[in-house]
Amino acid sequence: MKRLSHIYLILLLVMLYAPIAIIAIFSFTESKVLGNWTGFSTELYASLFSGGVNNSLIDAIQNTFIIALVAATVSTLLGTVAAIGINDLRYGKRKVVNFVNNIPILNPDIITGISLFLLFISLGITQGYTTVILAHITFCTPYVVLSVMPRLMQMNPNIYEAALDLGATPMQAMRRVIIPEIRPGMISGFILAFTLSIDDFAVTIFTNGTNGLETLSTYIYADARKGGLTPELRALSTIILVVVLVLLVVVNIRARRQARQAEEAQKINAKTVRR
Repeated sequence: MKRLSHIYLILLLVMLYAPIAIIAIFSFTESKVLGNWTGFSTELYASLFSGGVNNSLIDAIQNTFIIALVAATVSTLLGTVAAIGINDLRYGKRKVVNFVNNIPILNPDIITGISLFLLFISLGITQGYTTVILAHITFCTPYVVLSVMPRLMQMNPNIYEAALDLGATPMQAMRRVIIPEIRPGMISGFILAFTLSIDDFAVTIFTNGTNGLETLSTYIYADARKGGLTPELRALSTIILVVVLVLLVVVNIRARRQARQAEEAQKINAKTVRR
């Protein structure tokens, strides 16, 4: 039974990561067709960075990262403030608000996209950059709340009250006490929101309008419908994958170091109390 579980796990991992590995491997060949190896080459990467790709792809890349950066920044701020407010509620109200916060996460993306599309139409808002950014902020903020809430629940609430008793204003206590405690959760929430914004297709396709605004997801969709994918997309996908992996590794290393420092500080405090 144990051997079967190991085999199942290996097969599952292969199914998940084999397509990603294939894209990464064939990004190092000049072949225009995925799966046709013509020898090792970094031509696709050179073409991507030297402007050898068409302008529409460059515009899609720029739009994607601008929208993701703005949406992740705003949703991190909103999600952090919301998490602090939720944490201050009583248990019953906190449970209800957390349930409401989870609804957009569980809700299918296509439903969210259609809902926002109808909302913008009813309000008479012209669809374009503004509506896409607002839509991304809307579905990214609940994920930031989920990232920050555990840090708030682990924090000692007496620290904030002690800062107020020592003469700090609520804003000073927020900046110097609460923010440093929940910063790892904020960073994780920002990275998650940034990744979700880059990855999103369903919400973007319903809110980008007809003015020609394209992101990577909508560009890839339109490119695939033409019968093939731009070869440079293999190189771009590999770069994005590596960047995300590096960010995740850095965040995990920092979280482990901070956890160790917290454990050491608790041990030192416990020894001091015993003496």
